[in-house]
Amino acid sequence: MISLYRADLSEANLSNFNLHAAALLAVDLSGANLSGANLSSTNLRGANLSGANLSGTNLSGANLQGVTVTNEQLTRASSRKGATMPDGSMHD
Repeated sequence: MISLYRADLSEANLSNFNLHAAALLAVDLSGANLSGANLSSTNLRGANLSGANLSGTNLSGANLQGVTVTNEQLTRASSRKGATMPDGSMHD
């Protein structure tokens, strides 16, 4: 399992990466390309996703509490089922 805390991955190309169940706590992913990535069950609590490309990203079961991200970015993900949203609510 990948575990990172406060790492700077801004502008990184993580397109199609499998980060299932990773712990990416407070990681800076601003401007990163996460298109098609598998972030299912990943803990992204406190991460910065501003400007990140989430097109086709699997966020099912992910913890997005406190994440800096727009609703527009989240709607581009392929799945958010069961994810904890930035405001703490659960996505159906």
